[in-house]
Amino acid sequence: MSQLYADLSVGSSPYASSCDCLAHRFGNAADQPDRVPVYDTDLTDEQWAELRPLLPVPAWMEGRGGRPEGYCHRQMLDAVFYVLDNGIKWRAMPVDFPAWDRVYAFFRRWRETGLVAELHDRLRGEVREAVGREAEPSAAVIDSQSVKADAVVGAGSRGFDGGKKINGRRRHLICDTIGLLLMINVTAGDVTDRQAATDMLPALRDRFPTITKLWADGGYTGTLVTRALAALHLVVTVIKRSDDVSGFVVLPRRWVVERTFGWLLRSRRLARDYERRPDSSEAMIYWSMTMLMTRRLAVPARV
Repeated sequence: MSQLYADLSVGSSPYASSCDCLAHRFGNAADQPDRVPVYDTDLTDEQWAELRPLLPVPAWMEGRGGRPEGYCHRQMLDAVFYVLDNGIKWRAMPVDFPAWDRVYAFFRRWRETGLVAELHDRLRGEVREAVGREAEPSAAVIDSQSVKADAVVGAGSRGFDGGKKINGRRRHLICDTIGLLLMINVTAGDVTDRQAATDMLPALRDRFPTITKLWADGGYTGTLVTRALAALHLVVTVIKRSDDVSGFVVLPRRWVVERTFGWLLRSRRLARDYERRPDSSEAMIYWSMTMLMTRRLAVPARV
């Protein structure tokens, strides 16, 4: 993982600014005008205080190339959150944010380098510890969600989900037992749950060796259960809906991942898949959960 903001020694900047991000302290962001937060998606001072120490250090500060950034990191995060929460086009960025192409370049760079997933994982550990759990989970829940795809989504990454009657993409998600995201894989809509899980479970075992139990629905039955136990030492428990029950029923464990899908759909950009590339969709999901967890950490503890 990249070095943390908090690992750097405190330095001084020749410019006076109300922001303490690295782009202001050591880069060229102080040349840009300050911005007054006006939207409900803007980071509050409390949220920024929780998020800032977990941000990865830019490559140009670690001697890995690139030039000092000219835009405030906090403003960039506010702009990405605005696009995500309001579902607008990148080109429709409000004028008080940095230019839309600079914000998109920030989003693209963090997607390509995996920095958004890195930040997300650090936040997840903080949230788990804040509620009295270990940073690394020991059990998980898996499920998928089909969403319609916009016209920009090409035929190579879209398909028809015959069960849901949706032409678009499918989000295969693994979360912990409190609903926080562990892994996401966005595929064409015709990729089945078992097909996606076959690729995801080995990666899950490598990334989270502490996980020994996984809950799933009826779409994951078959040889997947026995292979997961034999090859990965992962116990997959399938929770099926009873045939003699009608209407909506809350099923044990499965409701956790369903609630997570509900959280994602609060971000209007995720109500439909508007991304040309599946990895852009995955990045948007990471950003959505990052926004949610940042707000949770900033909420004062109840006495």
